[in-house]
Amino acid sequence: MSKPDIYGKTLTELREITYSLNLPSYTGLQLCDWLYKKHALSFNQMSNLSKQTRKILSDHFVLKRALPSDVQNSQDGARKYLFPVRENKTIESVYIPEKNRNTLCISSQIGCKMDCVFCMTGKQGFQGNLTSGEIINQISSLPERDLITNTVFMGMGEPLGNTENVIKSIEIMTSDYGFGWSPSRITLSTIGLLPGLERIIQETNCHLAVSLHTPFEDERLSLMPAEKFFPVKKTIEFLKKNRFKRQRRISFEYIMFDGINDTMRHVNGLAKLLNGLKCRINLIRYHEIPGVQLHSSSEEKILLFQKRLNEKGIITTIRASRGEDIFAACGMLSTLNNQNEENIVLPDEGS
Repeated sequence: MSKPDIYGKTLTELREITYSLNLPSYTGLQLCDWLYKKHALSFNQMSNLSKQTRKILSDHFVLKRALPSDVQNSQDGARKYLFPVRENKTIESVYIPEKNRNTLCISSQIGCKMDCVFCMTGKQGFQGNLTSGEIINQISSLPERDLITNTVFMGMGEPLGNTENVIKSIEIMTSDYGFGWSPSRITLSTIGLLPGLERIIQETNCHLAVSLHTPFEDERLSLMPAEKFFPVKKTIEFLKKNRFKRQRRISFEYIMFDGINDTMRHVNGLAKLLNGLKCRINLIRYHEIPGVQLHSSSEEKILLFQKRLNEKGIITTIRASRGEDIFAACGMLSTLNNQNEENIVLPDEGS
């Protein structure tokens, strides 16, 4: 039987592990220091743990850290990293450097179940949830790790389809024993799955971004099949009932499709749907993917749409597109062609 991975465990879990192995009570906190602050790649690097303690840990656990197996560089400075995960599967993360901030877009699943018409990840299908360790490894094993100012769960997968591991990863990112980040550095994007959304609101303070794309149910269903089971109206009703802490920001992602969702009718529909909810809208240019007959609204239409929404009192911004030339922009991530690579080196087991 294969040994479980210790990377991605919370302090509570590590204390339970060390207690079960009859190790000193302070060992759990020492492990957190090595795993999440010093970014150890093996148990042998944990020099303030006795050799006996390291042997006991390596007898029962592995420490799986995976360095990127490939990187692609965009002309605009974005970098797309390929990370190996279990069973020769791979995931993608995107590092986006800017003048005043550096954002890392991370994945939460291998593929995705949501099957949104406009998304390449959905075309890949669903191949598994990432563990909390595989999620935060995208941060800790990134060459630009120390330059990251913001992290967004906007990569492969629906984060609230993997709520437990996503919440554990956010705890590690924001806890004093972990990365020690402010929750305001983290944004989670979702189509609005309940009750996962309830848990995110109750157990974290990160920002939320809801994938909306049209205020009308029939249109959203044609773009996002999950609307049938998770109608956005219910999501918005739930958000309106909650009292959010001041530091939490609620935004809606709105991909602009030419002739489909870019009219004054949609402006009025959005104003009606979002009335009473303190939020903002991020307009996103559609990035065309193979086999999908959708096109982005023109620059003129997008600017006019933004103007009309702002006139309605809804703060509306246009998200800059990055990494389109390397298929790293919004909706373009997919590792379908990388799943059978034979040259992937699996991470050190730390024995």
